[in-house]
Amino acid sequence: MIRDLRDDDMDRVLDIWLRASQQAHHFIDAAFWQERLPDMRDVYLPAAASRVVESDGCVSGFYSLHDGALAALFVAPECQGKGLGSQLLSDAKIHLPMLELAVYSDNAGAVAFYQRHGFVVLEEREDEHTGHPETRMGWTARAVSCGC
Repeated sequence: MIRDLRDDDMDRVLDIWLRASQQAHHFIDAAFWQERLPDMRDVYLPAAASRVVESDGCVSGFYSLHDGALAALFVAPECQGKGLGSQLLSDAKIHLPMLELAVYSDNAGAVAFYQRHGFVVLEEREDEHTGHPETRMGWTARAVSCGC
Protein backbone atom coordinates (compact mmCIF):
# COMPACT_ATOMS: atom_id res chain seq x y z
CA MET A 1 0.00 0.00 0.00
CA ILE A 2 1.27 3.48 -0.89
CA ARG A 3 0.09 6.39 1.24
CA ASP A 4 1.09 9.88 2.31
CA LEU A 5 3.94 10.23 4.80
CA ARG A 6 2.77 10.70 8.39
CA ASP A 7 4.68 12.27 11.28
CA ASP A 8 5.05 8.89 12.96
CA ASP A 9 6.84 7.55 9.84
CA MET A 10 9.72 10.00 10.15
CA ASP A 11 12.18 7.83 12.13
CA ARG A 12 11.69 4.87 9.79
CA VAL A 13 11.98 7.03 6.65
CA LEU A 14 15.18 8.65 7.93
CA ASP A 15 16.62 5.22 8.73
CA ILE A 16 15.78 3.99 5.22
CA TRP A 17 17.27 7.12 3.64
CA LEU A 18 20.51 6.86 5.61
CA ARG A 19 21.12 3.13 5.09
CA ALA A 20 20.09 3.15 1.42
CA SER A 21 22.17 6.28 0.72
CA GLN A 22 25.27 4.77 2.28
CA GLN A 23 24.75 1.51 0.38
CA ALA A 24 24.03 3.05 -3.03
CA HIS A 25 26.68 5.74 -2.75
CA HIS A 26 29.62 3.72 -1.46
CA PHE A 27 31.90 6.10 -3.37
CA ILE A 28 31.01 8.91 -0.93
CA ASP A 29 32.20 8.81 2.69
CA ALA A 30 29.44 7.37 4.91
CA ALA A 31 29.95 10.27 7.34
CA PHE A 32 28.65 12.69 4.67
CA TRP A 33 25.23 11.01 4.80
CA GLN A 34 25.19 10.95 8.59
CA GLU A 35 25.94 14.69 8.63
CA ARG A 36 23.02 15.34 6.22
CA LEU A 37 20.48 13.54 8.43
CA PRO A 38 19.37 16.66 10.39
CA ASP A 39 18.78 18.57 7.11
CA MET A 40 16.80 15.65 5.75
CA ARG A 41 14.60 15.61 8.88
CA ASP A 42 14.24 19.36 9.42
CA VAL A 43 14.45 20.90 5.93
CA TYR A 44 14.06 18.55 2.96
CA LEU A 45 11.29 16.17 4.05
CA PRO A 46 9.06 18.91 5.53
CA ALA A 47 9.37 20.94 2.30
CA ALA A 48 8.44 18.01 0.05
CA ALA A 49 5.32 15.99 -0.70
CA SER A 50 6.31 12.50 0.37
CA ARG A 51 4.63 9.11 0.12
CA VAL A 52 5.60 5.77 1.62
CA VAL A 53 5.11 2.16 0.63
CA GLU A 54 4.16 -0.33 3.31
CA SER A 55 4.77 -4.05 3.11
CA ASP A 56 3.70 -6.36 5.92
CA GLY A 57 2.58 -3.31 7.93
CA CYS A 58 6.04 -1.71 7.88
CA VAL A 59 7.25 1.29 5.89
CA SER A 60 9.69 -0.17 3.35
CA GLY A 61 10.41 2.82 1.11
CA PHE A 62 9.43 6.34 0.19
CA TYR A 63 9.64 9.05 -2.42
CA SER A 64 9.53 12.84 -2.22
CA LEU A 65 8.43 15.38 -4.82
CA HIS A 66 9.61 18.98 -4.63
CA ASP A 67 9.13 21.70 -7.25
CA GLY A 68 8.40 19.22 -10.05
CA ALA A 69 11.38 17.07 -9.24
CA LEU A 70 11.66 13.58 -7.85
CA ALA A 71 13.85 14.70 -4.97
CA ALA A 72 14.15 11.26 -3.36
CA LEU A 73 13.24 7.63 -3.95
CA PHE A 74 14.63 5.10 -1.50
CA VAL A 75 13.80 1.53 -0.54
CA ALA A 76 15.15 -0.15 2.59
CA PRO A 77 18.18 -2.27 1.62
CA GLU A 78 16.58 -5.45 2.94
CA CYS A 79 13.47 -4.81 0.80
CA GLN A 80 15.19 -4.01 -2.51
CA GLY A 81 14.66 -6.18 -5.55
CA LYS A 82 10.96 -6.77 -4.82
CA GLY A 83 9.48 -4.12 -7.13
CA LEU A 84 8.81 -1.54 -4.42
CA GLY A 85 10.91 1.13 -6.14
CA SER A 86 8.94 0.59 -9.35
CA GLN A 87 5.66 0.89 -7.42
CA LEU A 88 6.80 4.12 -5.82
CA LEU A 89 7.94 5.57 -9.14
CA SER A 90 4.64 4.65 -10.82
CA ASP A 91 2.80 6.42 -8.01
CA ALA A 92 4.97 9.52 -8.43
CA LYS A 93 4.22 9.60 -12.16
CA ILE A 94 0.50 9.80 -11.41
CA HIS A 95 0.96 13.08 -9.56
CA LEU A 96 2.99 15.01 -12.14
CA PRO A 97 3.03 14.90 -15.97
CA MET A 98 6.78 15.61 -16.00
CA LEU A 99 9.52 14.63 -13.57
CA GLU A 100 13.18 15.50 -13.31
CA LEU A 101 15.77 14.07 -10.99
CA ALA A 102 19.48 13.98 -10.39
CA VAL A 103 21.33 10.78 -9.60
CA TYR A 104 25.03 10.21 -9.02
CA SER A 105 26.52 8.98 -12.28
CA ASP A 106 28.55 6.35 -10.38
CA ASN A 107 25.28 4.84 -9.14
CA ALA A 108 24.88 2.83 -12.34
CA GLY A 109 22.05 0.74 -10.91
CA ALA A 110 19.93 3.82 -10.28
CA VAL A 111 20.67 5.30 -13.70
CA ALA A 112 19.61 2.01 -15.34
CA PHE A 113 16.49 1.81 -13.12
CA TYR A 114 15.29 5.23 -14.22
CA GLN A 115 16.09 4.53 -17.88
CA ARG A 116 13.99 1.33 -17.70
CA HIS A 117 11.15 3.51 -16.46
CA GLY A 118 11.29 5.96 -19.36
CA PHE A 119 13.68 8.62 -18.06
CA VAL A 120 16.22 10.08 -20.45
CA VAL A 121 19.54 11.75 -19.70
CA LEU A 122 19.30 15.53 -19.92
CA GLU A 123 22.79 16.50 -18.82
CA GLU A 124 25.87 15.50 -16.89
CA ARG A 125 27.14 17.89 -14.24
CA GLU A 126 29.01 18.07 -10.96
CA ASP A 127 27.11 17.77 -7.67
CA GLU A 128 27.63 20.98 -5.72
CA HIS A 129 27.72 19.18 -2.34
CA THR A 130 30.18 16.37 -3.07
CA GLY A 131 31.93 17.26 -6.32
CA HIS A 132 30.94 13.87 -7.76
CA PRO A 133 29.45 13.69 -11.26
CA GLU A 134 25.68 13.45 -11.42
CA THR A 135 23.24 12.74 -14.20
CA ARG A 136 20.14 14.88 -14.56
CA MET A 137 17.29 12.87 -16.03
CA GLY A 138 13.74 13.63 -17.14
CA TRP A 139 10.48 11.86 -17.88
CA THR A 140 7.35 13.15 -19.59
CA ALA A 141 3.96 11.42 -19.70
CA ARG A 142 2.81 10.61 -23.18
CA ALA A 143 -0.67 11.64 -24.27
CA VAL A 144 -2.92 8.67 -24.96
CA SER A 145 -4.90 8.89 -28.18
CA CYS A 146 -8.47 7.60 -28.20
CA GLY A 147 -8.25 6.83 -31.93
CA CYS A 148 -11.25 8.99 -32.79
